[in-house]
Amino acid sequence: MIDAPSASVSSRPRRVGQWLLVVRPLLRNAKARTGVAIFLFFGLVALLAPILSPYNPHLTIFAPGASPSAAHWLGTTQSGQDILSQMIWGTRQPLEIALGAGLLTTLIAVGIGISAGLFGGVYDEILMLITNIFLILPGLVVVIVISSYLSSANNLMISLVITVTSWPWGARVLRAQTLNLKSKDFVKAAIVAGEMRFRLAFFEVLPNMTSLVASNFFFTCLYAVVTAASLQFLGLGNINTVSWGSILYWANNSQALMIGAWWWFVPPGLAIGLLGAAFALINFGIDELTNPRLRREAK
Repeated sequence: MIDAPSASVSSRPRRVGQWLLVVRPLLRNAKARTGVAIFLFFGLVALLAPILSPYNPHLTIFAPGASPSAAHWLGTTQSGQDILSQMIWGTRQPLEIALGAGLLTTLIAVGIGISAGLFGGVYDEILMLITNIFLILPGLVVVIVISSYLSSANNLMISLVITVTSWPWGARVLRAQTLNLKSKDFVKAAIVAGEMRFRLAFFEVLPNMTSLVASNFFFTCLYAVVTAASLQFLGLGNINTVSWGSILYWANNSQALMIGAWWWFVPPGLAIGLLGAAFALINFGIDELTNPRLRREAK
């Protein structure tokens, strides 16, 4: 009774340090630093879209199919819309979908993976059976089929659709790591002390898996950016909204490649690639920080 409080108090700095283990060194890693810079750039553009956008992205009052000029830096569409304005406003949708899908997927993966590993038994078998069923489903095909039945899919619906096919991978990895941590002395000591499973999960197990959770989040964001753009390009999303994917959809419908209107399809494709690269670089940076072998090779 006397030693328990002191042990709890002394463990708090360790827990805080574990949560900051990835955050502090992250910006010292060149790959992660580059990825964060690109992400912050797009985030700033999305936030300041009403100020940065020179025109209303839906206006069709300009000369159709105009090449880049001083008045229209990225030219105009065949309908007379300013492409730069569409690019700026279109930054919001991929960011919202990526962060939404990443957050939802990570929450589900953490909840199922850690609880399955901690509780074990029949509970573990049931959760892993469900996880394995979702693992064998072809992800992109399922996303396309579900999206085809959504007549007016908004950002939240697209995020949910992506989440359905994304969470099993993270859940399997987190369960395996939970089983590994469960055999450690500090977790065994907490179980013997009668610590509640809920508290055990959030204060003993989860802080030691910060890097895995962060990696799962950023990988899902990368997957969500590419998937959302693919759905928009195929016309399965709401093509009336302004996004990079819808810009590519209308460029393809208007045969921009055939007529040589590179300013219509190159900028959104480049933006999708850069945002995806940002999440990938952050993910690689986290891997190098947590994997000793990668850390040695990076040096």
